[in-house]
Amino acid sequence: MGYDLYITRRENLWDEEGEDIGAAEWEAAVAADSGIVAVPLPEGCPERVAELVPLRNGESSGEPLWWRAGQIKAKNPTDAMVSTMCRLAKALNARVQGEDGEHYDM
Repeated sequence: MGYDLYITRRENLWDEEGEDIGAAEWEAAVAADSGIVAVPLPEGCPERVAELVPLRNGESSGEPLWWRAGQIKAKNPTDAMVSTMCRLAKALNARVQGEDGEHYDM
């Protein structure tokens, strides 16, 4: 069990209607942010994944951000990931919201 945090443009992340974050927008935001790197996935995969930049010895932080269906999700994010998510949300004209409905300031 864990706690999920989302980057969303919807009024509330669980709303079925609202503006989505497009895959191309997500990929452009990842490419423009030196704090995260894209993770290659198999062709046709409906998700897009990025992680915090390698921390030491070229190893990933192991903290993925998952784009799927117009929203971006992190599971059990560290403080560093929450900070990264707030930075990305600002660049994407979106906001960060926890699964209990709370919003995180940018």
